[in-house]
Amino acid sequence: MLKAKRIVHALGYLSVSSSLALISPQLLASTDTDTTLERISVIQTGSIMSQTESEVVRPVAVIEGEQMEQRRAGTIGEALDGLPGISNADFGPGVGRPVIRGLQGSRVAVLEDGARVSDVSGEGADHAVASSTLRADSVEIIRGPATLLYGSGATGGVVNVVSGRFSPIIGDRANGAVQASYGLNGHDRRTGVALELPVSGEMAVRLDADYRNTDNFAIKGFQTVDGEGKRNELLNSDLESRNLAITGVYAGERGFLGLGFSQWTSDYGVPEADPDDYDRIEAESKRFDLKGELYDPMPGFNTARFSLAYTDFYQEEWEYEYGKKADLEAIFKQKEFDLRLELTHDPIANWTGVIGLDYNNTKFEAEDDGEAFFIRPSERNAIGVFSMQERPTSWGQFEVGFRLGYDQFNPERVNDNAVNSVDFRGQTLTFEENLANKSYLTTGIALGALFNLDSEHKLRAGISRSEAAPGPEQLYAFGRHGAAGTFEIGNPDLKKETYLNTEVSLLRQQGSLRYEATAFVNLVDNFIYYLNDINSDGTPRRVNENGQDDSNGELLVYNAQDDAIFYGVELSGAIDLATQLPLTLRASGDYLRGELRDGGNLPRMTPPRVGVGADTRWSDFKFSVDYRYHFKQTQTAEAEDATDGFGTLGFDLAYTPANIKDLRLFLQGRNLTNESGRLHQSFFKNEAPITGRNFTAGVRYQF
Repeated sequence: MLKAKRIVHALGYLSVSSSLALISPQLLASTDTDTTLERISVIQTGSIMSQTESEVVRPVAVIEGEQMEQRRAGTIGEALDGLPGISNADFGPGVGRPVIRGLQGSRVAVLEDGARVSDVSGEGADHAVASSTLRADSVEIIRGPATLLYGSGATGGVVNVVSGRFSPIIGDRANGAVQASYGLNGHDRRTGVALELPVSGEMAVRLDADYRNTDNFAIKGFQTVDGEGKRNELLNSDLESRNLAITGVYAGERGFLGLGFSQWTSDYGVPEADPDDYDRIEAESKRFDLKGELYDPMPGFNTARFSLAYTDFYQEEWEYEYGKKADLEAIFKQKEFDLRLELTHDPIANWTGVIGLDYNNTKFEAEDDGEAFFIRPSERNAIGVFSMQERPTSWGQFEVGFRLGYDQFNPERVNDNAVNSVDFRGQTLTFEENLANKSYLTTGIALGALFNLDSEHKLRAGISRSEAAPGPEQLYAFGRHGAAGTFEIGNPDLKKETYLNTEVSLLRQQGSLRYEATAFVNLVDNFIYYLNDINSDGTPRRVNENGQDDSNGELLVYNAQDDAIFYGVELSGAIDLATQLPLTLRASGDYLRGELRDGGNLPRMTPPRVGVGADTRWSDFKFSVDYRYHFKQTQTAEAEDATDGFGTLGFDLAYTPANIKDLRLFLQGRNLTNESGRLHQSFFKNEAPITGRNFTAGVRYQF
């Protein structure tokens, strides 16, 4: 009875979900054609209501199982790339950040086991996300109205990497998993191990470790759009990363408590065409987590949850000359404390849901070590209260949520900066030594509904209005960021952004034919974006570390603010064919536009994409093949280059022998036609194409 009760309550914490082929049939995964829709628990709201994915009002997708194995890529952006509305903004193989419906960076919250990942990936396109998919059990994605539960850093969406480290379900004996793979392109070596050691029926210690090491990656043709670099090699694209975690968990009849420490390190290159002068980044994150749940904490409430995380993040950016360190260009330091409390209440007039509070304190520094790059040191305090409630109805389900937040920035006084003024579009932008504290009061409200049209079709609709405070790099940057190739100017007078998001989806997720079609419109007031300075001939203006014109320098960008609109459609479908072998055909596509409401295009918008695929299986073998085409992007912003269209072909072959339980051997092929495409949503598209043809073989064994 004890373990049974624990499992029931654990549904409020664990992510147990169905085959994603039923939500996102375009996944590079083999789809079991006899799969039925399992039950999932939406942990993002704290609700322990058990629902099928088609019954969830807010858009949710979960990658797990076979789909997770096939998408266990090197970066989180690469792992999610290709889902409708989600793409990858890479900066070489070492950096891949998710782009959700045109929004990226600090607008997409990346969580690990429900707590925010603390890094500086939002403060630079060249910065890696301090999380690994190699040890992930699943990845959860939230878009649309429910993102207001996570505050200013989640206006684009939420990505939660679930490792299972804090699961309250403890095995009866030692168990774990080992995995290893080798990729031919770049000699990409990956290894990982996860181990659970039960101390008793209520206590366990868990160890997790993974390692990745590569050489330079192969590409087709030359590296830059101008034909520079070494033919068929992406110079300075090698990387090395390590992850280590230890966690202790106690799970009793009234709840559970988990304490963990993790360390993430990465050393990766910023691909550049000059073999003798390039940049590399060394980053380290040390994180402590304390998580817990208390079941039946007080009358009227069935579960209380808390999550506390403290992270010490450190990053150095080095300029190399002739293979040796020559100059320390920048040092990033960030110490972040993140706290989240939730209470799930019993039904009140058929309403169930969660109320909660979160608090975040972040101390951020970006030192220049004598050079011109600089972001003013600052401290940020953010607190928010939120609630999400849902109620079943005769026609379906209704949901309402709200959030009230307060963000305060305390910038430090800086008596001397390397650059005190810069000319931008006919104006002189001056660095101020002392800036006053700045605060933002943000609100959010969301409404959603799920309509049962008939026994097979559902209509999902949602509308939300949310506000977001700017980030420290948008407020306080004033100088050169060499590794990113930009000279960034912040704007301390920025207003908060206001998002009015509406979306509607038609779903059929039962039977041999399944599909989902979504349309969305997102109106944004005071949208913050990089505005390029331009020369008289219309080309982007470049400056040196002193802010003076230099054709070999960095792009001069300013954090401007204007009203914008994002809109688009997302489609996916699958059909099971009656043949001698199980066969599922899949198709998907998405279309996105991002514009300034006064005229002009927003930069780095993901171009339209379409994909087709097929899944089958025979005996102990599963096979999937996928083709995805990225259309050319000509709807460009001022001083932004267009990109050509390209297609990629890939396959997945897995062998799981019936006589050896929990053994999986796999072979993957990616970019089989060796295309040389460039991702328009990337800041780095002109400097590096996608990696070339690759084959990866690997093994995973659970015991």
